[in-house]
Amino acid sequence: MKILHLETSSKNCSVAISDGDEILCVCEEISENYKQSESLHTFVQWALEGAKITLNDLDAISLGKGPGSYTGLRIGASSAKGFCFGLQIPLVAVNSLETMIQPFLNKEYDFIIPMIDARRMEVYCAVFDGKSGEILAETEAKILEETSFHQFEGKKVIFVGDGAIKAKEILQISNADFDGTIFPSAKYLIEKAVAKFEKKEFEDVAYFEPFYLKDFQGVKKKKSQ
Repeated sequence: MKILHLETSSKNCSVAISDGDEILCVCEEISENYKQSESLHTFVQWALEGAKITLNDLDAISLGKGPGSYTGLRIGASSAKGFCFGLQIPLVAVNSLETMIQPFLNKEYDFIIPMIDARRMEVYCAVFDGKSGEILAETEAKILEETSFHQFEGKKVIFVGDGAIKAKEILQISNADFDGTIFPSAKYLIEKAVAKFEKKEFEDVAYFEPFYLKDFQGVKKKKSQ
Protein backbone atom coordinates (compact mmCIF):
# COMPACT_ATOMS: atom_id res chain seq x y z
CA MET A 1 0.00 0.00 0.00
CA LYS A 2 2.01 2.97 -1.26
CA ILE A 3 0.59 6.40 -0.43
CA LEU A 4 1.74 9.90 -1.37
CA HIS A 5 1.06 12.32 1.50
CA LEU A 6 0.71 16.08 0.95
CA GLU A 7 0.55 18.70 3.73
CA THR A 8 0.36 22.34 2.64
CA SER A 9 -1.86 23.96 5.26
CA SER A 10 0.92 25.93 6.99
CA LYS A 11 4.37 27.43 6.44
CA ASN A 12 5.63 23.84 6.15
CA CYS A 13 5.42 22.54 2.58
CA SER A 14 5.63 18.83 3.27
CA VAL A 15 5.56 15.65 1.16
CA ALA A 16 6.01 12.06 2.29
CA ILE A 17 5.69 8.59 0.78
CA SER A 18 4.86 5.50 2.79
CA ASP A 19 4.48 1.80 2.18
CA GLY A 20 1.95 0.68 4.73
CA ASP A 21 3.05 2.19 8.05
CA GLU A 22 6.66 2.45 6.89
CA ILE A 23 7.87 5.87 5.83
CA LEU A 24 9.97 5.71 2.65
CA CYS A 25 10.88 9.37 2.14
CA VAL A 26 10.07 12.87 3.42
CA CYS A 27 10.74 16.22 1.74
CA GLU A 28 9.68 19.37 3.56
CA GLU A 29 10.66 22.97 4.17
CA ILE A 30 9.34 25.59 6.58
CA SER A 31 9.27 29.04 5.00
CA GLU A 32 7.81 32.35 6.12
CA ASN A 33 6.96 32.98 2.46
CA TYR A 34 4.70 29.94 2.01
CA LYS A 35 6.52 28.20 -0.86
CA GLN A 36 3.87 25.60 -1.70
CA SER A 37 3.24 26.90 -5.23
CA GLU A 38 6.90 26.73 -6.21
CA SER A 39 8.06 23.77 -4.11
CA LEU A 40 5.26 21.21 -3.87
CA HIS A 41 5.72 19.38 -7.17
CA THR A 42 9.51 19.50 -6.86
CA PHE A 43 9.19 17.87 -3.43
CA VAL A 44 6.87 15.23 -4.89
CA GLN A 45 9.46 14.43 -7.54
CA TRP A 46 12.25 14.25 -4.96
CA ALA A 47 10.17 12.06 -2.65
CA LEU A 48 9.38 9.62 -5.46
CA GLU A 49 13.05 9.44 -6.35
CA GLY A 50 14.01 8.96 -2.72
CA ALA A 51 11.44 6.19 -2.30
CA LYS A 52 12.56 4.65 -5.62
CA ILE A 53 9.04 4.43 -7.00
CA THR A 54 7.00 6.17 -9.70
CA LEU A 55 3.59 7.82 -9.65
CA ASN A 56 2.13 4.68 -11.23
CA ASP A 57 3.16 2.68 -8.16
CA LEU A 58 0.89 4.72 -5.88
CA ASP A 59 -2.30 3.28 -4.40
CA ALA A 60 -3.71 6.50 -2.93
CA ILE A 61 -3.13 10.18 -2.20
CA SER A 62 -3.34 11.46 1.36
CA LEU A 63 -3.95 15.15 2.10
CA GLY A 64 -3.84 17.32 5.18
CA LYS A 65 -7.21 18.99 4.61
CA GLY A 66 -6.79 21.94 6.98
CA PRO A 67 -7.62 24.20 8.64
CA GLY A 68 -4.83 26.61 7.78
CA SER A 69 -3.61 28.85 4.99
CA TYR A 70 -6.34 29.33 2.40
CA THR A 71 -3.89 29.53 -0.49
CA GLY A 72 -1.81 26.62 0.80
CA LEU A 73 -4.90 24.44 1.13
CA ARG A 74 -6.06 25.31 -2.38
CA ILE A 75 -2.69 24.33 -3.82
CA GLY A 76 -2.56 21.06 -1.89
CA ALA A 77 -6.13 20.10 -2.71
CA SER A 78 -5.75 20.93 -6.42
CA SER A 79 -2.57 18.86 -6.65
CA ALA A 80 -4.07 15.94 -4.74
CA LYS A 81 -7.19 15.90 -6.91
CA GLY A 82 -5.09 16.12 -10.05
CA PHE A 83 -3.03 13.09 -9.02
CA CYS A 84 -6.18 11.14 -8.11
CA PHE A 85 -7.93 11.90 -11.40
CA GLY A 86 -4.85 11.22 -13.48
CA LEU A 87 -3.88 7.99 -11.75
CA GLN A 88 -7.43 6.81 -10.97
CA ILE A 89 -6.63 6.28 -7.28
CA PRO A 90 -8.55 7.31 -4.14
CA LEU A 91 -8.11 10.39 -1.97
CA VAL A 92 -7.84 10.23 1.82
CA ALA A 93 -8.11 13.47 3.85
CA VAL A 94 -6.97 14.04 7.44
CA ASN A 95 -7.50 17.04 9.72
CA SER A 96 -4.17 18.89 9.74
CA LEU A 97 -4.40 19.57 13.48
CA GLU A 98 -4.37 15.81 14.11
CA THR A 99 -0.94 15.54 12.53
CA MET A 100 0.54 17.95 15.09
CA ILE A 101 -0.13 15.85 18.18
CA GLN A 102 1.84 12.73 17.21
CA PRO A 103 5.20 13.73 18.80
CA PHE A 104 3.50 14.37 22.15
CA LEU A 105 1.23 11.35 22.55
CA ASN A 106 1.78 9.05 25.52
CA LYS A 107 4.11 11.52 27.19
CA GLU A 108 3.39 13.32 30.45
CA TYR A 109 0.52 15.41 29.07
CA ASP A 110 -3.16 15.05 29.93
CA PHE A 111 -4.18 17.22 26.99
CA ILE A 112 -2.59 18.31 23.72
CA ILE A 113 -3.93 21.46 22.06
CA PRO A 114 -2.59 22.11 18.54
CA MET A 115 -2.89 25.68 17.29
CA ILE A 116 -2.43 27.11 13.83
CA ASP A 117 -1.96 30.87 13.71
CA ALA A 118 -4.82 32.72 12.06
CA ARG A 119 -5.49 36.44 11.89
CA ARG A 120 -4.68 38.82 14.73
CA MET A 121 -5.45 37.12 18.06
CA GLU A 122 -7.22 34.17 16.42
CA VAL A 123 -6.07 30.57 16.12
CA TYR A 124 -7.44 27.35 14.64
CA CYS A 125 -7.37 24.79 17.42
CA ALA A 126 -8.77 21.56 18.85
CA VAL A 127 -8.26 19.57 22.06
CA PHE A 128 -6.96 16.00 22.15
CA ASP A 129 -6.47 13.45 24.92
CA GLY A 130 -2.76 13.22 25.64
CA LYS A 131 -2.77 9.44 25.92
CA SER A 132 -5.28 8.08 23.41
CA GLY A 133 -5.17 10.92 20.90
CA GLU A 134 -8.98 11.05 20.96
CA ILE A 135 -10.42 14.40 19.98
CA LEU A 136 -12.19 16.00 22.94
CA ALA A 137 -13.11 19.42 21.52
CA GLU A 138 -13.76 19.84 17.81
CA THR A 139 -11.76 22.13 15.56
CA GLU A 140 -12.72 25.78 15.84
CA ALA A 141 -11.50 29.29 15.07
CA LYS A 142 -10.91 30.84 18.50
CA ILE A 143 -10.01 34.37 19.56
CA LEU A 144 -7.49 34.12 22.39
CA GLU A 145 -8.19 35.88 25.68
CA GLU A 146 -6.55 35.64 29.10
CA THR A 147 -9.32 33.34 30.30
CA SER A 148 -9.27 31.04 27.27
CA PHE A 149 -8.74 27.36 28.16
CA HIS A 150 -9.06 28.19 31.87
CA GLN A 151 -10.69 24.79 32.35
CA PHE A 152 -7.26 23.21 31.97
CA GLU A 153 -5.78 25.02 34.96
CA GLY A 154 -3.99 22.49 37.16
CA LYS A 155 -3.80 19.91 34.36
CA LYS A 156 -0.69 18.95 32.44
CA VAL A 157 -1.37 20.51 29.03
CA ILE A 158 0.78 21.48 26.06
CA PHE A 159 -0.07 23.96 23.32
CA VAL A 160 1.74 23.20 20.06
CA GLY A 161 2.08 24.95 16.71
CA ASP A 162 2.84 28.49 15.60
CA GLY A 163 -0.39 29.63 17.26
CA ALA A 164 1.09 28.57 20.59
CA ILE A 165 3.60 31.43 20.34
CA LYS A 166 0.98 34.13 20.80
CA ALA A 167 -1.02 31.89 23.15
CA LYS A 168 1.96 31.86 25.52
CA GLU A 169 1.84 35.66 25.70
CA ILE A 170 -1.90 35.80 26.37
CA LEU A 171 -3.08 32.74 28.30
CA GLN A 172 -2.99 32.71 32.08
CA ILE A 173 -2.54 28.99 32.73
CA SER A 174 0.05 27.75 35.18
CA ASN A 175 1.87 24.47 34.51
CA ALA A 176 1.18 24.68 30.75
CA ASP A 177 3.90 24.01 28.18
CA PHE A 178 4.16 25.73 24.79
CA ASP A 179 5.98 24.48 21.68
CA GLY A 180 5.86 26.87 18.72
CA THR A 181 8.19 24.82 16.54
CA ILE A 182 5.62 22.22 15.46
CA PHE A 183 3.88 22.46 12.09
CA PRO A 184 1.56 20.02 10.29
CA SER A 185 3.74 17.47 8.51
CA ALA A 186 3.10 14.86 5.84
CA LYS A 187 5.02 12.24 7.84
CA TYR A 188 2.38 12.44 10.57
CA LEU A 189 -0.45 11.85 8.08
CA ILE A 190 0.67 8.26 7.58
CA GLU A 191 -0.97 6.52 10.55
CA LYS A 192 -4.37 8.16 10.06
CA ALA A 193 -4.25 7.82 6.28
CA VAL A 194 -3.42 4.11 6.38
CA ALA A 195 -6.29 3.49 8.81
CA LYS A 196 -8.71 5.36 6.56
CA PHE A 197 -7.44 3.56 3.47
CA GLU A 198 -8.00 0.17 5.09
CA LYS A 199 -11.55 1.19 6.02
CA LYS A 200 -12.08 2.60 2.51
CA GLU A 201 -12.95 6.02 3.97
CA PHE A 202 -12.29 7.86 0.72
CA GLU A 203 -13.26 11.38 -0.36
CA ASP A 204 -15.38 12.14 -3.40
CA VAL A 205 -12.59 13.63 -5.51
CA ALA A 206 -14.95 15.60 -7.73
CA TYR A 207 -16.61 17.43 -4.85
CA PHE A 208 -13.88 17.49 -2.20
CA GLU A 209 -13.06 20.86 -0.67
CA PRO A 210 -10.44 21.59 2.00
CA PHE A 211 -11.47 22.34 5.58
CA TYR A 212 -11.17 26.12 5.39
CA LEU A 213 -13.13 26.71 8.62
CA LYS A 214 -13.56 30.36 7.62
CA ASP A 215 -14.29 32.21 4.39
CA PHE A 216 -11.31 33.64 2.56
CA GLN A 217 -10.50 37.22 3.54
CA GLY A 218 -8.34 38.99 0.98
CA VAL A 219 -7.00 42.51 0.94
CA LYS A 220 -9.52 44.95 -0.48
CA LYS A 221 -8.27 47.18 -3.25
CA LYS A 222 -8.78 50.88 -2.87
CA LYS A 223 -11.22 52.41 -5.29
CA SER A 224 -9.69 54.79 -7.76
CA GLN A 225 -10.71 58.39 -7.35
